[in-house]
Amino acid sequence: MLRPALAAALLAAFPAAAEEPRTVTDDLGRTVEVPADPERIVVLHDKNLGTPLIELGVIPVGSHGRTTPDGTPFIRGSIRVTGYDFDNSGISYLGGNPADVEAVAAAAPDLILTSTWQTADVEQLSAIAPTVVLDTTARQTIDVFPLLAEATGTQDVLDRLQTRYEAQIAQLRHLVPTEEITVAVLQGVEGEIYVQHTYSALGKVLRDAGFSFPSAVDAIPEGTSETWSAERLPDLDADIVFLTYRNDAGQTPADAVAAMEAVLPSFCEVLHACREGQMVILPRDEATSASYDALMALGLVVLTVTTSDEIVRQPE
Repeated sequence: MLRPALAAALLAAFPAAAEEPRTVTDDLGRTVEVPADPERIVVLHDKNLGTPLIELGVIPVGSHGRTTPDGTPFIRGSIRVTGYDFDNSGISYLGGNPADVEAVAAAAPDLILTSTWQTADVEQLSAIAPTVVLDTTARQTIDVFPLLAEATGTQDVLDRLQTRYEAQIAQLRHLVPTEEITVAVLQGVEGEIYVQHTYSALGKVLRDAGFSFPSAVDAIPEGTSETWSAERLPDLDADIVFLTYRNDAGQTPADAVAAMEAVLPSFCEVLHACREGQMVILPRDEATSASYDALMALGLVVLTVTTSDEIVRQPE
């Protein structure tokens, strides 16, 4: 029988066996063998994959990105949510949509995470490294996390993020009679009203907290959106109406108002929430971010808006 000290010395003399690769099923139904502990991950959707990956504690070696008018690349929304961007990290810019496959190969990834939105060829990507495809539309922003965590072995981090979020929602439900308050999230787009059944991260907070929505919004199939003309504006009124503006493009709240005025110049007279000063305008990057930190921030905004003063309700 080996003495404990000798057994320990023998174990130390031999390197630990490498962990076996794991198998995951992606959103195309493909079975993909991924490294047990990937070290060089590439993401090909900045906002919907890169941000959540960073929040799971994994910094990619390369990412898809956007560019400013002068050609400077950036990771949409990431700097305000995670603090990371191309210019302050080792993350390489891999092009837009489609991503630059040669740049992806040059990054020498051991795992590629891409989306159904990204048009770079999956077969070409799979020839470079194991490639997992996520349907970022069907997964509705925050729902990318489970597959990302499975592919990267970070389920423990996700569990803590989810526990924190659930505590925030429980607090909201405890302090606010959410079922008695109607809410809507609107976005003016080229003279029409863009409405989602659940408006990304902001919509998730509102629905998880139990707020009521106009019946016209609830009638939109889950996971989809519709675009309506000004005639439908009365069907979208609520006690509180949220608008968003594209802050990554340098817009301000005034741009969100102008977009609604392009739908109907007198839109504020039509909406009870606007007439009563109960219209809330938020930056779109945060309102649509695939991020638990964004969910927490949005939860606090909603809590503040719905508890600060007496809300003027719509007449029955």
